[in-house]
Amino acid sequence: MKDNQLLEMIESYLYGEMTVEESAQFDALRKKDATIDAKIAEHKEFTALLKQYNERLSLQSRLDEIHEEIDVHTLKEDLMAHPSWIVQLWRHHHSKISVAASVAIFAVLLTLYSTGSLTNKDPRVLPLREEIHRIDVAQRNLENKTNSIIKSDKTGPTISAKFRGTGFALTGNGYIVTNYHVVSGADSVYVQNAAGESFRTKVVYTEPQYDVAILQINDPAFKNLGAVPYRFKKAKSDLGETVYTLGYPGDEIKFGPGSLTAATGFKGDTTEYELFIPVNPGNSGGPLLDDKGNVIGVITGKQTQTSGAAFAVKSNYLLKAIQSIPADSLNKSLILNTKNSLANLSRTQQVEKLRTYVFMVKVYNQ
Repeated sequence: MKDNQLLEMIESYLYGEMTVEESAQFDALRKKDATIDAKIAEHKEFTALLKQYNERLSLQSRLDEIHEEIDVHTLKEDLMAHPSWIVQLWRHHHSKISVAASVAIFAVLLTLYSTGSLTNKDPRVLPLREEIHRIDVAQRNLENKTNSIIKSDKTGPTISAKFRGTGFALTGNGYIVTNYHVVSGADSVYVQNAAGESFRTKVVYTEPQYDVAILQINDPAFKNLGAVPYRFKKAKSDLGETVYTLGYPGDEIKFGPGSLTAATGFKGDTTEYELFIPVNPGNSGGPLLDDKGNVIGVITGKQTQTSGAAFAVKSNYLLKAIQSIPADSLNKSLILNTKNSLANLSRTQQVEKLRTYVFMVKVYNQ
C-alpha cells in the first residue's frame, strides 16, 4: 500500500467515513501492524497541532483587528476636553495606560477563548436555553439558602432548575446529547423523561466549537432504554426537505414541524443548517429529524430578527465530537445505532416512539 493510500484510509477511519465492516477490518489491520498503528497516532497528533495552530492564528487575527481599531491620537484629543488632571494623567502615564489596556483586553479575550465564549453566536441569534429562575429578590435569597440541601429522589432535586433545555439519547445505556450552552457553568445536571422521572447525570465531554455536550445518566434508578429507533445521518440533507423536532419549551414535550431552508447557518456557518421551524427557549439540544426519522442535526438557536428562522448543528459535526471523546471519559460503551426503525412509520407513530428517547435537561447552579 502506498503512503498516500494509507493516509486516505487513516483519515476515513478517524473521521468515521468507513462502513462498520471496513472499520472492523482496519481495526484488525491496525492491531496486526504496529507501523500502521503508529502512523494513526502520528496523524491524530498532527491534526491536533493543526487545530491548535489555526486557533492561535484566529486569536492573533482578532487581537490585530482590535489593535487597529484603537486610535491613540484621537483618544488623546478627546481627553483634552476633560478636566486638566485627566490630561496630565494621560500625558505622564499614557504608555503605562496603553500597556495596561492591552493586557486587560488580551486577558479578557483569553478568558473568552478558553471558555468557548468566542464561539457564541451573533446577538441576533438567540440560544434556546430557557431561563426558569425568574423570581423576585426575596425568592432568590430563599433559593440560595436551600441550594445547600438539594436532595435527589425519583423526581429530582427539590428546588427549581436555573436553566432548561432538551436532550436526546445517543444510546440506550444512558448517553445523551444536548447543547454546550445549555449545561455551561452547571453545578449539577438532571434529565427528565416523558413520564416525569428525573435522573442525575454528569457531563462527560463538551465541544464548544460545535455547541455540543455529551451527558451520561449515572443514576441507579435509570433503566436501559434499549436500542434507539433512529440513526445519525452522515450525508448532507437537501434544501426543501421536510424536517421536525421534539423538545421541551414547556413542561411537556412538544412537536415542531418545518423545512430545511439553507445548507449553512447564520452568516454562512458551514457547521449548521438554517431551518424554518417553530422553536422557543427550551428547545436547545433537541433532535432535528428528516421525514424518514434520521437524525440530521441538533437544534441550537433561532434568529431574533426573522420569524421562524432557526439553526441546527449538522449531525456530521455531532459525530466528530463523539469521536473526539477521550476513551478514559467513558465507563460504558458508546456505540451508535446504524439502523432506523422509524422510516416506514407515520409521523404520529414516529413521534410516539421518539418520546421515550427525548429528555428535558435541567441545570442547577449554586
